[in-house]
Amino acid sequence: MNIILSNTSKEPIYEQIKRQIKEAVLRGELREGDPLPSIRQLARDLRISVITTKRAYDELEKEGLLVSVVGKGSFIAGQNPSFLREQRLKAIEEQLSAVVRECRAFGLGLEEIKAMLESLYEEER
Repeated sequence: MNIILSNTSKEPIYEQIKRQIKEAVLRGELREGDPLPSIRQLARDLRISVITTKRAYDELEKEGLLVSVVGKGSFIAGQNPSFLREQRLKAIEEQLSAVVRECRAFGLGLEEIKAMLESLYEEER
């Protein structure tokens, strides 16, 4: 697992960690039962406070994405496939919303956006 932090981002560091772990789960890079680095180890690797790492892990545990076992560590929790799909769709919708706002600000119409999307979709095949 490779977490990259940005000191210039407006997103808090614990949120950056949380988001990147969540994205790794959604992409299938992290699967049920996979261990995460200990809170201390991740803090050391990222050169941040243990408190920051703990907050990210605590929030992921509240969301049901990870399970902590005293004395053993933190592990990716089992996920419902439909839940993962819904989370993935939500992330895609958020990205598309940002693109639509940018296109409107630039003055592009729906047909132009569709043509761009179709072109890009075909290029990726």
